[in-house]
Amino acid sequence: MSFTKAFDLLRLAEMATARYSGVGLADIEEEFGVDRRTAQRMTKMLEEVFSNCTTRTDDERRKYWKLDSNAARLMLAQGIRDSELAAIEISIRRAERDGATNEVRALRSLRDRLLANMARPHARRAESDAEAVLEAYGFASRPGPRVRTEAMILDTVAAALKGPHLLTIVYAGGSKPGGAERVVEPYGMLLGTRRYLVAKVTGGNGRLQHFRLDRITGARLEASSFARDPDFNLEAHAARAFGSYHAEEEYAETVWRFSPKAAPVAREFIFHPLQQVTEDADGSLTVRFAASGHLEMAWHLYLWGDAVEVLAPDRLRRMVQGFQRSDFPALP
Repeated sequence: MSFTKAFDLLRLAEMATARYSGVGLADIEEEFGVDRRTAQRMTKMLEEVFSNCTTRTDDERRKYWKLDSNAARLMLAQGIRDSELAAIEISIRRAERDGATNEVRALRSLRDRLLANMARPHARRAESDAEAVLEAYGFASRPGPRVRTEAMILDTVAAALKGPHLLTIVYAGGSKPGGAERVVEPYGMLLGTRRYLVAKVTGGNGRLQHFRLDRITGARLEASSFARDPDFNLEAHAARAFGSYHAEEEYAETVWRFSPKAAPVAREFIFHPLQQVTEDADGSLTVRFAASGHLEMAWHLYLWGDAVEVLAPDRLRRMVQGFQRSDFPALP
């Protein structure tokens, strides 16, 4: 067996151990970029090498391969790879830059537990190799301006979401000096140019509201819990906006047409998770999606200069009209 095939077999064993339901042929095809016949040969090898490999077939007659916890200990014995440790370190530093203190603690705990399960010589080598990877590639971060949020408030909001618990916030920006105190039922967070807490006010009209985190000046976790709406889906809710700002009165079909020179660049963007892209005969590219948040759309469209045309809605087209420059030296 070649080194590459042996490495792939170990990776497949990791997947079969880590996934509760086991690994299927479609998972293997996606992970390794192989066809169905190659995926079948890999599962055959998995069964031959690992005697504790079990299989099951679901209701749709799809077969899954699973290894038990003994295989998990075998995988730990192989140790964490330098590229994997580097990926964790990059994620830690990215979370630090973004002020995501809970994620920083969780990732550091994961890193330390993985290293603790390794023999010390292997752990030291992995750490050394990971440092070399980080030095060579730099560490990932989110460049550009961002709004500062108090770490203590982020911690409290995260704990309330995890509960879920009622959350008392002091929210500035209203008519009351210093902000008004509200008790809310937190449902999630939207991360964009600004961060928003998605929540319902206790005793209110039952509608979801968005609270800017930079305007929350105080937060207190309450002992009482609440029952979230089981039909709520944060991804579906977030998809109703272009960015993090929601405005129901602006929600409508949005159509942008990128010029032939901008089309190759625009094709690489995901402007919206539910977008529909059409290749036009003249080489231009038309993007359609339904969302709100005209101001955030206008901010983004400005980056494209005169290489993009707003076909709908009319209100957005009027917002950008006259501000599309032709002298930008590069596209986004």
